[in-house]
Amino acid sequence: MDMTGNHKDTSITRRRALAVTGGTVTAGGLAVAGYQAAFADDATTTTADATASASATSAGSECMTLMSSVTEGPYYLDGALVRKDITEGKSGVPLTLRLTVVDAIDGCTPVPGAAVEIWHCDAWGYYSGYTTANPGGSAPAESEDGSTANDNTYLRGYQIANANGVVKFETILPGWYTPRTCHIHLKVHTGGEKEDGTYEGGKVNYTGQLFFADDIAEEIFTLEPYSQHSGSYTTLDNDMVYDGGGASSGLLTLKAVHKKDPSKGYKGSLTLGVDPAAENTGAGSGGGGGEGGMPPSDAPTGTPPSGRASPSAAASS
Repeated sequence: MDMTGNHKDTSITRRRALAVTGGTVTAGGLAVAGYQAAFADDATTTTADATASASATSAGSECMTLMSSVTEGPYYLDGALVRKDITEGKSGVPLTLRLTVVDAIDGCTPVPGAAVEIWHCDAWGYYSGYTTANPGGSAPAESEDGSTANDNTYLRGYQIANANGVVKFETILPGWYTPRTCHIHLKVHTGGEKEDGTYEGGKVNYTGQLFFADDIAEEIFTLEPYSQHSGSYTTLDNDMVYDGGGASSGLLTLKAVHKKDPSKGYKGSLTLGVDPAAENTGAGSGGGGGEGGMPPSDAPTGTPPSGRASPSAAASS
């Protein structure tokens, strides 16, 4: 991960310093502070807490690296609902996901009101809206999982950041599909507002993906219902998008709810260092895999909901 030393010259602004040094600042202290803030009791979160946290971070001149945007992939759908629980009854290992959005251009201060949007596949590799797409290997049909989930909305949703810049989702660990490793897609939006149950307006500041350590993912895939999907799983080292940069490239910090029983679930966290003034189109460029390469010839082939654009055969998922 490309990092620079602490900036001591107070005559140069942090935004200018970032421009000069290629868009990164020192990482370290915020990763711990962000994890603690993310798993704090939501009910006790206050503006004072956020101010104190931001002051402590600025005092130490430590900040998370500006995250590099990557491709949104072919499975994105507009109109996701604002909600904490996105499972809709989909079965899988529970995942409590807490993300902290900070302004990496301004001392890593929290970005309250930022809308974080996530979407990911189910335990067998299927996305809502594209349930006929072939996940690769051998998997039951998506309709065979017995859930009553809405085929256009499951495992998709928004949350609005609190005063600490924190959002929380209740979901399941994603499965896998060819040729990708286990991952969750996300976008960070600012400037819009909640309307009719979804998030409207504003702009996208960041498009990224979250990743899972191989040992955890592979253990989960031995459990039901994941184990009903057989085939070759792509590890992090061989993934077309993950670039090996750890947390700055989207690798989640994961903690098992029960050390001896992974089926009980995990808590996952990450601090997202973004530029709230930037606008990202989701095409991806530079680090993190950018366009991500070509998918296999048999994926994706799903039909999106009526009125949606079909996934691009050349886009990476």
